[in-house]
Amino acid sequence: MRRAGWWIADYAYAAYWQVRAAFDRRDPASFTSGDAAPIVILPGVYETWRFMQPLISTLHERGHPVYVLDALKRNQRPVQDAARVVTAFLERADLSDVLLVAHSKGGLAGKLAMAGSAGTRVRAMLAVATPFGGSRYARMLPVRSLRAFSPSHPSIVELAGRSDVNDRIVSVYATFDPHIPEGSELPGARRNVRLDTGGHFRILADPRVLGEVASLSEP
Repeated sequence: MRRAGWWIADYAYAAYWQVRAAFDRRDPASFTSGDAAPIVILPGVYETWRFMQPLISTLHERGHPVYVLDALKRNQRPVQDAARVVTAFLERADLSDVLLVAHSKGGLAGKLAMAGSAGTRVRAMLAVATPFGGSRYARMLPVRSLRAFSPSHPSIVELAGRSDVNDRIVSVYATFDPHIPEGSELPGARRNVRLDTGGHFRILADPRVLGEVASLSEP
C-alpha cells in the first residue's frame, strides 16, 4: 500500500507539472543572472526544461545563473546526441566551473558530456533518479527511445565503462523508483543519496536535492 501511494503521488506530480510546462511562457533568459556557480539543467526523456521549472526558480533565487538547452526539446534523441548538445552549449557559452543538474536520462547525457571534450568545464553533476545501470523494464517497452534504457543497450554499457568521472557525480534517488527497480546507485560516485521515499519525478521537489546542490556549490 505504501508503494502504491508513492506511485500515485509520483504520477500526480508528473501530470501536474507536464500540464504547467505546456502553458508556461517564461523567458529562460530571465534565469541567467546571478553570482553563484552556473548551473545547466538537463531534463529527462519526454520532458522539456520547463518540467523542472520549480527547481530552476529556486536555484535562481539562491543566486545561481541557470541555463537551459532548448535544443534538447523533449530529450528523445539518443544519449550520444544529447551529450553533443550539452558539449556544444558549454563551449559556445564559454562556461566553466559548471554544475549540471539532471533528471533521469539527463544524467546519462551529462555523464557522457563530462567524459568528453568539455568535461573540464564541469565541476560536478547532481543526477536525480538517473538509470546509470539501466532499467530491466525497458526491454518490454515498444518505444525505441525507452528501450535504450535496457541494461544491455550499448549506450548504457558504454557509460558504465566511463567510471573516471563518477567521483564528480552525486546521485540522488528514492528507495522505490517505479521506473528503475535496480535503483540509481553509482559505483565510485562522490555521494549516493538514497531518500526514504518513493517516486521518479516528485523527488525533484525534495529538500535534499537543493541541499546537495548547495554542497556542490561550496568552493
